[in-house]
Amino acid sequence: MIAPGFPRILHLARYCNFSPLFVTWDKADGRGNSKLRGCIGKLSPITLHDGIRKYAAVSAFEDHRFSPISSEEVPWLECSVTLLFDFEEAPTYLDWQVGKHGMIIDFADEAGAALSATYLPYVCSEQGWEKQECIDSLIRKAGYRGAISQRLRNSIRLTRYQGCKASVDFGTYRQHRVSERLWQAAWG
Repeated sequence: MIAPGFPRILHLARYCNFSPLFVTWDKADGRGNSKLRGCIGKLSPITLHDGIRKYAAVSAFEDHRFSPISSEEVPWLECSVTLLFDFEEAPTYLDWQVGKHGMIIDFADEAGAALSATYLPYVCSEQGWEKQECIDSLIRKAGYRGAISQRLRNSIRLTRYQGCKASVDFGTYRQHRVSERLWQAAWG
């Protein structure tokens, strides 16, 4: 039996043992909302077994935007794995669909320094952003601190991609492991 929430990932995994992927940790706030606690992955193909193992740990403990996840947070956590596919360069920075595509932007600042950033396919729709809001946020995520002009936006090289996301919360994961007799009583 597989952990609930992962059938779509396993279906894709049957056909590809290598895939770009990201692992995301969210923490429930007790009011029906969640807050990002870490999200790191790789945009080039990696074996799924190695990639999920590595980036689950890296995103939990080494995402520089957050403090490392603590043991007290574990009961409130949800882990998601997003496999990425169908990468294609877009003709313009607006040639993608909110909720369907993730994007990688590449551009240079005024000093010629190369900057780059990515958002997964679900980020803009979860934030309620329109395309330009999403692009401007991605420009800031890349580290650009100057004024965002139309000229700058037009200079962006955008690669769009799609993703397949599966998630499991800690309670469901624990229940599955108990039912498979793979949970140690000392773990709680």
